Amino acid sequence: MTAVTDTLLNALENCDMLEIDGLHAFEFSLDEEDNLHIECMDGRAAKRWEFRMVEIEAATFDPTLQSWLITGDSGEHRLVCMAAFGAHDDEEVEHEDA
Repeated sequence: MTAVTDTLLNALENCDMLEIDGLHAFEFSLDEEDNLHIECMDGRAAKRWEFRMVEIEAATFDPTLQSWLITGDSGEHRLVCMAAFGAHDDEEVEHEDA
């Protein structure tokens, strides 16, 4: 869950998964200039978006839907930043009596 006081840039830097307009992005990244690049599949069609820093800074957080509203060249989009959960890779230590 994202706090209202966070910025989208901060949320992106700290999230593991991203959803855009209801589609789970299989790849997203920030480049050297902090432009956001997003790729996902919609059926068999690959979709790509790019947002500039000024658009990222202008994004607004919707606390009701727990998502960010961002407007770019391709129109208005809803982003959901999520954290991934993973299983611990704890190896059991075997104790041998000598």
